[in-house]
Amino acid sequence: MISKIITIDQSTSATKAMLFSESCELLHRVNIEHQQFYPQLGWVEHDAEEIYKNTIEAIHCLLEKEEVNGKDISYSLAITNQRETVVVWNKRTGKPVYHAVVWQCQRGAAICKELKDKGYSELVQRKTGLLIDPYFSASGAKWILDNVENARELAEKGDLLMGTIDSWLIWKLTEGRNHLTDYTNASRTMLFNIHTLDWDEELLKLFTIPRSMMPEALPCDAIFGETTIEGLFKSPIQIAGVLGDSHGALTGQMCFEAGMGKVTYGTGSSVMVNIGEEAVTAPEGLVTSVGFSALGKVYYAFEGNIHCTGATIKWMVEKLGLVDSFNQIETLATSVKNNDGVYLVPAFTGLGAPWWKPDAKAAIWGMTLNAGKAHVLRAGLESIAYQVKDLIDMMTRQAGIELKALRVDGGPTKNQFLMQFQADMLQVVINRSEIEEASALGAVVMNGFARKKWTSFQEAAAMRTIDNCITPCMEEKELQSLYSGWREAVKKVIGQNN
Repeated sequence: MISKIITIDQSTSATKAMLFSESCELLHRVNIEHQQFYPQLGWVEHDAEEIYKNTIEAIHCLLEKEEVNGKDISYSLAITNQRETVVVWNKRTGKPVYHAVVWQCQRGAAICKELKDKGYSELVQRKTGLLIDPYFSASGAKWILDNVENARELAEKGDLLMGTIDSWLIWKLTEGRNHLTDYTNASRTMLFNIHTLDWDEELLKLFTIPRSMMPEALPCDAIFGETTIEGLFKSPIQIAGVLGDSHGALTGQMCFEAGMGKVTYGTGSSVMVNIGEEAVTAPEGLVTSVGFSALGKVYYAFEGNIHCTGATIKWMVEKLGLVDSFNQIETLATSVKNNDGVYLVPAFTGLGAPWWKPDAKAAIWGMTLNAGKAHVLRAGLESIAYQVKDLIDMMTRQAGIELKALRVDGGPTKNQFLMQFQADMLQVVINRSEIEEASALGAVVMNGFARKKWTSFQEAAAMRTIDNCITPCMEEKELQSLYSGWREAVKKVIGQNN
């Protein structure tokens, strides 16, 4: 019998339904956007019912040409989702009591500030691996209970449930039978103890959230229930494999060993490194999360984000007008043999890890009469690689591990100069992935583990083709000279802003 995996990738802007073969080949894809709500400055909401409706519609569209009840094909469902966005709903009526509070929403800032002012930062980080921040789910859930009429009363009576988007979809798909989440999504709520792998009573009390609201947390490769997808299938199919989207990218890139990391280059860049089976405290400003859990093991990860990477390229093209298109950058940047001492520090929205200067402003240093736009373009590309090195060096040093491999994806990875420079700066082989849907592929991998399709990490990893390896070739002396120049330029920027 042929097996196919329906994968839901529920992101911040849209719901994607994808159909994969058991050999992880993407067969079809459907994308349906949902509305963003901004009720006031800094607040961001989604309609959870619209997201569920779009999920069902996307699956129907995906399978329109499939004979879903054919005897020769079996189906299962995997889920990967935007993390931290929280839904609170009434289990009697099946209706949310309020819009979903999105991870970008700042309405919980006052709640978080009060807890930090009272000295709870160390407690929260020790138990959850996270920083107290409205980015995570707890403050949004508390706000709903404190501000929506009758919500707290209903929660205390046991009538309300809460969860991230995966929990909401599982509950709806199983017609209210299963209130579940996975360890990765749970680890992003600020309520989950990543050492005991359970909801923490002290943290629930701190955020005044009743335990009765919480879903049961399971490994990523668990069976999360059965669904007919609102009658699409005559017989129920399994929901197998669930994890948050960044964790999906980590596993979709087959980063199954400590020291393997992934960078997704976008407007900014998301950096995640597998640190092994011990939940080590993250360096300042970064977080420790459950990276993934499968085959009876739990792997932890450090995670950090860089503000401006692809945004720097866009700025050089659209604001400075140094070139007419993105495609011209590499040609011009490589027309000069080096940066000639020019460094661009892209602190357009401040400097993040390891500098932590939110008020810093961007600057170009080292300009002489010999410098031209080619040097500035080259410096802009180099700044991306320097920032990734800053973050990964800090992560590996803190975890006491060596970077074994870096898997990369995203638009800027098409720039060959940038990727070669990144490999040189890190002195590690970079594998540039052709995978466009790494998060969804991670959910497929977890689905395969859940259904015993693969019984080892090596078996799953063998499916990955080493499609585009970039080997470091820069001499150590040149590397150190360039990187020292970068750090000096950053220190000048910090000094200027002080």
